Amino acid sequence: MQLTRYTDYAFRTLIFLGLQKPAELVTISIVSEHFDIPRNNLVKIVNHLARLGYVETIRGKGGGIRLNRPATKINLRSVVEAVEETLTPINCHEPTCRILPSCRLNHIMLEAQEAFLAVLGKYTLSDLQQEPQRLEKLLRWTPA
Repeated sequence: MQLTRYTDYAFRTLIFLGLQKPAELVTISIVSEHFDIPRNNLVKIVNHLARLGYVETIRGKGGGIRLNRPATKINLRSVVEAVEETLTPINCHEPTCRILPSCRLNHIMLEAQEAFLAVLGKYTLSDLQQEPQRLEKLLRWTPA
């Protein structure tokens, strides 16, 4: 299973925000610059993450974005399930496959997908931040 770029960018955003102090705000532009993500794409992703409750957005002068809950409370499986448009590993209905009534591929793919998601379910955002100083160095970022 391959996740979309949208989900990849959502994870990058959450990782970056997780490196900040809890009350610290950063701008979408800063995240965009550090990961070379088009700003317009990131605006959509941040708004989506905010609607899901992962990110808090503060508008106006001095505004920005930050995590809306502790990194230990952000489960990776939950993020994937929330931001991926579809998790269907194979679509047997467009066009409808002639061997569908006797094919086991769809069931096997669904089993593999569940195993993939089960592994993600064991981890939280905090597991991705075991070496914050190294991440900050790679990003050329020094939190305030």
